[in-house]
Amino acid sequence: MKASLFKVPSWLAMTWLVMAFFASPLKAATNIEFVNLEGETVKLSDFRGKWVVVNYWATWCPPCRVEMPELGFFHDAHKNKDAIVLGVNYEDIAPDKVKTFLEQEDIRFPIVREIGGVNGKTTAFGPLRGLPTTYMVSPKGEVVAARTGMVDQKMLEEFIQKYASE
Repeated sequence: MKASLFKVPSWLAMTWLVMAFFASPLKAATNIEFVNLEGETVKLSDFRGKWVVVNYWATWCPPCRVEMPELGFFHDAHKNKDAIVLGVNYEDIAPDKVKTFLEQEDIRFPIVREIGGVNGKTTAFGPLRGLPTTYMVSPKGEVVAARTGMVDQKMLEEFIQKYASE
């Protein structure tokens, strides 16, 4: 009987999850720059007018590998409309190894790296608490949410829909 007192209704658990991921605005995204696997500069501002899902990941990270197909589904559904996924490979390995991994896993959304490489536990967005970590950047260029832990297509779509209606 006591165990039933601690059960959390599924709708309440989902509300807590959404609130944990989708907090109020964090800060304006300055002109953050990355480098793609070909060595070309990619600016966050290049995507102004679209949602940008910035996802930090590594090839050795099991949860990262699990969520990557979901990020790909989201990217494919939105890339020609209102949002893109920008995967940030956060490890110190050769770009060719990353490319091989992406080919093996059939990952086709844009992959970049921090300029200057991995810098301890910090990113262009601030401290990195773990992988995967995802930042939501609004079409206006504001970082409006952050989450350490996995995300999926449904979570991302529900957030954009909720945020757009506010």
